Amino acid sequence: ISCVSGVLQLFTNEFLLSGLLILKQSNALKRKLQSSHGNPPLKRKRKPSVNNFKKCAAEAEVREKGSSSQKSLPKKQLTDNRNESQKSKPFIKTSSLFRNNPDIPEIHRKAVQQVQEDVFTTDSFNQLDLHPHLISTINTVLKISSMTSVQKQTIPVLLQGKDALVRSQTGSGKTLAYGIPLVQSLQGMESKIQRSDGPYALILVPTREVGGLFPFAWIVPGVLMGGEKRKSEKARLRKGINILISTPGRLVDHIKSTECVHFRRTQWLIIDEADRILDLGFEKDVAVILNALNAERDTRQNVLLSATLTEGVTRLADISLNDPISISIADEIQKGLKPASHTDRQASGSSDCMKQENFAVPEKLKQYVMMVPSKLRLVTLAAFILEKCKFEKHHKMIIFFSSCEQVEFHYELLLKVLAGGLEAQQRGRSSVSPASLQFLRLHGNMEQEVSVLKLIFTKVISLFILKDVAARGLDLPQVTWIVQYNAPASPAEYIHRIGRTARIGCHGNSLLVLAPSEAEYVSLLASHKINVSEIKMEKVLSSLMKDDRFKLHRPRSKKSCGTDPQEVRERATVLQTKFENYIHSSEGTVRWAKKALQSFLCAYTTYPRNLKHIFHIKSLHLGHVAKSFGLRDAPQNLTALPAAGSKKKTKPRPKRSDLLKKTHGKHRLAEILRSEYSSGMDTGVSKVKKKKQRKPACLRGEGRLPFPLSLSRGTLCSCLR
Repeated sequence: ISCVSGVLQLFTNEFLLSGLLILKQSNALKRKLQSSHGNPPLKRKRKPSVNNFKKCAAEAEVREKGSSSQKSLPKKQLTDNRNESQKSKPFIKTSSLFRNNPDIPEIHRKAVQQVQEDVFTTDSFNQLDLHPHLISTINTVLKISSMTSVQKQTIPVLLQGKDALVRSQTGSGKTLAYGIPLVQSLQGMESKIQRSDGPYALILVPTREVGGLFPFAWIVPGVLMGGEKRKSEKARLRKGINILISTPGRLVDHIKSTECVHFRRTQWLIIDEADRILDLGFEKDVAVILNALNAERDTRQNVLLSATLTEGVTRLADISLNDPISISIADEIQKGLKPASHTDRQASGSSDCMKQENFAVPEKLKQYVMMVPSKLRLVTLAAFILEKCKFEKHHKMIIFFSSCEQVEFHYELLLKVLAGGLEAQQRGRSSVSPASLQFLRLHGNMEQEVSVLKLIFTKVISLFILKDVAARGLDLPQVTWIVQYNAPASPAEYIHRIGRTARIGCHGNSLLVLAPSEAEYVSLLASHKINVSEIKMEKVLSSLMKDDRFKLHRPRSKKSCGTDPQEVRERATVLQTKFENYIHSSEGTVRWAKKALQSFLCAYTTYPRNLKHIFHIKSLHLGHVAKSFGLRDAPQNLTALPAAGSKKKTKPRPKRSDLLKKTHGKHRLAEILRSEYSSGMDTGVSKVKKKKQRKPACLRGEGRLPFPLSLSRGTLCSCLR
């Protein structure tokens, strides 16, 4: 038995050894096959030794020591850990702003010769037969010694008591052209003017205006305009106003409701910015005012002033002026005096001629255009504001938007993010430092604040964010830049916007921001003799390199070298991220941004038909446009958005069981009502019979089968059944 057991043990040992050899050969063959296919060879598992156990125990003790463990680790392992931690940190992406944007087209246009007017002449006011106190006021208070071209030709005509139709570029001094003869004639009247006499002159303006020249204390001026209390205006009218300045709508309101308004002594009627008055829809109001004037006084001197000559202006001149003299200062029109009727016939004879009207621009005004994709509009505007109003300084800027909601949105957003208002609020400061940017807003839906009017005349670095309500009439001093963030609806409106700068011989600049799909607007301006130069978007964005607030902080980062395009894109993305973080900080700001976006889209659809091939709503990418309002995604259901700040309560939808209870209750009530008059023969509520669906006439045999047959699936199945 012992021999047999020994032999069996020998066989089992040999069998185990042969099995181990077979396993080793198979593993070697497997590794060889994997290496031939390109896969890494399998690692051999080593048996745990005593040294390995000691090493693991030492590492466990190091982990338990906490923060002091990093000091005991070797330098190589520390650098590896740092690299792993840097990889785990989120790196800012620059592809969201600068990827999938449309290509910026090259602007191909012919160089045009702009129509320019000679603003100043060599003649002085001393050459006119004016009151000495009036001349001294002009020289000392207004600091004007020489007349402009429009003043040289208009003042002598009005001093002769004739009607005039004056056409001149904006900012050429048209207000003084009629203001000086008006004051001269009123102060020279035989009987001294009393305040209780009422208005001797009526000046109609399209919008709110501030200013005037009244050197004689006994001549009392007064203003009537929207935004003030009607009660206080009535009190001023009862006291007496000699020179009444008013908007047409508010004056018609007082004519109908205020008894103390009369025009018995009115000798002057001046309609300033006549084309704008007609554009705002005041033609019927002007007719009511003319009827009221004619009913109380037959003779008066009438003056109509406009920067553009349109068909409506000529029609208004026909009904308001009496044998007028036309004064036009543009170089392409014959200078001098000629009968207005001849000019009216030329203007009204051809509508095509007016469409291609050439506009005169100030001589010292430089005009620029910049092509910006929709996603980059907000950061590009912010970079331009920083460049001109913070780093260069000594600049005042006006930015025009197309809606009041956009004015409020950009005012609040730029004030919080760009001017540092949000950072100051986080640090606990009450206001922004005086060295930072100052933002003001002005539009038709806000009340006229005295503080805004005071800041308008200061010499601080300011930024005015306005709607088209202030495109004309306002004379803001020392404005050096006009930015049209939304393109105007007509070249005439473009001229009036840029006319807020380069006034009376001063230097000025204008910038028009267009999307790549709106590039043809430049050719439209060129057809009206308006020449613009291009500014590259990349040059404007490079100004962000001067502000370290938008620097991307990296460990061991190199110093910024000039205008590195990649770093410029990174800083633009950091600025866009700041805008988006503020917008998405609460539900109210998101709703507020959506309302501003909605107002922009509504205003974009109001462009006239002849500009629809340039400004069409279908050419906009809604997601990219939403990015320019600080929204990360294109919002849905913009038309159903509630107003900002309003809490609209929505009724919860009733459950299925509640609906069944209501219907059962109605059936029960109907059964009770019927039971009072029933005969007792009916056992239950009579069910309403369903109307059988009638088959089409072609399948009833009443007509021929149409071809092709257009039926829904359910109708066809019921007809076949």
